[in-house]
Amino acid sequence: MAVLRSKVVRVREERWIKHYSSSHDILLVGEGDFSFSLCLAMAFCSATNIIATSLDSYEELIKKYKNAKKNLAILEMLGATLLHGVDATKMKIYPYLQCRKFHRIIYNFPHAGFLQKEDHPHLISMHRDLVCGFFLNARSMLWVDGEIHISHKITPPFSSWRIEDLALNCSLFLVECADFQIQDYPCYNNKRGSGSRCDEPFPLGECRTFKFKLFPNSTTYRTSQNIFRFLDVGMTLLEHNMIRDECFWIIGSYLKHVEDTFGSTSDAGASEDEAELSDNILLALKYHELMDRRKNKV
Repeated sequence: MAVLRSKVVRVREERWIKHYSSSHDILLVGEGDFSFSLCLAMAFCSATNIIATSLDSYEELIKKYKNAKKNLAILEMLGATLLHGVDATKMKIYPYLQCRKFHRIIYNFPHAGFLQKEDHPHLISMHRDLVCGFFLNARSMLWVDGEIHISHKITPPFSSWRIEDLALNCSLFLVECADFQIQDYPCYNNKRGSGSRCDEPFPLGECRTFKFKLFPNSTTYRTSQNIFRFLDVGMTLLEHNMIRDECFWIIGSYLKHVEDTFGSTSDAGASEDEAELSDNILLALKYHELMDRRKNKV
């Protein structure tokens, strides 16, 4: 007589560390000695959900950071995917990352290098170009409900990077700005990353983790993206929202006038394309109005 044996299926318990879960598909960008990746893996008791990348090659890493070889070996044993020579501003075309989607994409303390003083305009511009390039790549690698996280100093001169404005120009909006405390991530060691002191930590001071999401995929947001991508990065999120709201009020008043004069526009003849065209015209008008205002201020 056959004996039926029930098969016990073990469901791995979901584990969290701060903003990150073992159920998330996680991409880490610009890792130094890979200690942050290791911190997440240790918290999850696994690294099968982690892809960790560095700009440096493997050979460069083990020369620069005394703990890199050990950290990478542990990550590999825990199931992490480790990629080297990955440029954050071009990562979406990296063969292994093409067509991959993530719940969290993390870039801790992006930095273009210690080439000049941190308050030098040219270096600030380089930092901003790096972050913008990262955003443009990362946004196409997110799941619909995914988030891009950047941990960053918020005191001058680092505040002049204007992370939120850069994100907005890449069709991303801020959902939360959380305090970053290094003690929340046991075994994470921040590194300078370049120069003769590359393996030394840098002073953190007051830091935040900026969390961004994609704008919803609707006609309204698509229209605002098409227009406002041409605005300079000096536009703040508040300015963007104020102008957008004013545009919607104007278009509403205009359509009401048309309806009162010529009859209802809600029949089948009023297509989505026509509505989007109207929005585009009005947003373009507001764009030029904003530029005129800025010229007058100068």
